[in-house]
Amino acid sequence: MSVFIIAEAGINHNGSLDKAYQLIDIAADAGADAVKFQTFKSESLASKNAQKANYQKKTTNSSESQLNMLKRLELDNIAHKKLLNYCIKKNIEFLSSPFDIDSIDLLSDLGLNIFKIPSGEITNLIYLRHIGSLGKQIILSTGMSNMQEISDALEVLISAGTLKNDITILHANTMYPTPMEDVNLRAMQSIKNTFSIKVGYSDHTEGIEVDVAAVAMGATVIEKHFTLDKNLDGPDHCASLDSRELKAMVNSIRNIELALGNGIKKPSRSEKPNISISRKSIVASRAIKKGDLLTNENLTIKRPGTGINPMKWDSMIGKVAKRDYQIDDLL
Repeated sequence: MSVFIIAEAGINHNGSLDKAYQLIDIAADAGADAVKFQTFKSESLASKNAQKANYQKKTTNSSESQLNMLKRLELDNIAHKKLLNYCIKKNIEFLSSPFDIDSIDLLSDLGLNIFKIPSGEITNLIYLRHIGSLGKQIILSTGMSNMQEISDALEVLISAGTLKNDITILHANTMYPTPMEDVNLRAMQSIKNTFSIKVGYSDHTEGIEVDVAAVAMGATVIEKHFTLDKNLDGPDHCASLDSRELKAMVNSIRNIELALGNGIKKPSRSEKPNISISRKSIVASRAIKKGDLLTNENLTIKRPGTGINPMKWDSMIGKVAKRDYQIDDLL
């Protein structure tokens, strides 16, 4: 099964529907399977006293509250319908992470089959129970969490009605950008082994190499932020890929998928013509007359590999030559 690549537009539209359309264009052109936004009601998501994360303070007006920032970035119901229809037109799947109960219902009403749970909701019992009751496919991000919290969230989702086979858990680190020393990709494999479940990786590092490595380590889903311009005002732009980098990531992942192969070690179609050129055969090292014994002194091993396999050397020694051989003649 092909790796499911989610191009995370998130809130990088800066509240502009036109920018959101442009982001969909970029994701579709890059070959991503889905483009994902964020769905929330600002008043339901954050209280007036909620502080911004430090990385958000650095990339936005530090005196602005988190609530006011979210209000600027909120997409209404009509915008969601327009973006969904545009994705259908561009032949790319529309996804969005809901951050509250009303947003879950909005996306459900729009007919989404995949629900992406953001890392911050992994301890939200009421939220998990509601989204789990829909019986949809679920992608669960696990930034900031430990194994017990993942286990608890899984139990809630499954008890609410979601099949375990319909859940994919994404390893993640919720820092923008994530320092390389904090990525801990092996934790993705620990999650897979502990819960016997499909896994993937939601990446917030700079660059694309960690995403490619995650695919090589068994990720079935990759999620990565992208933007129109890294220099735009907003909390996530500087830790996002530009259009060129997104396309490079998708191409690299597809190449790695091909390179991983089926695990059966045998000559590939492309290398078979080189077998006779690169391998060697048993040949005469000096002139040999018919009736002479074949010995260590009158035989040697040289290219090409179109004659007797050198692994049969021992069985050839002591045999009688059935014809004359000149130097370098294949036996």
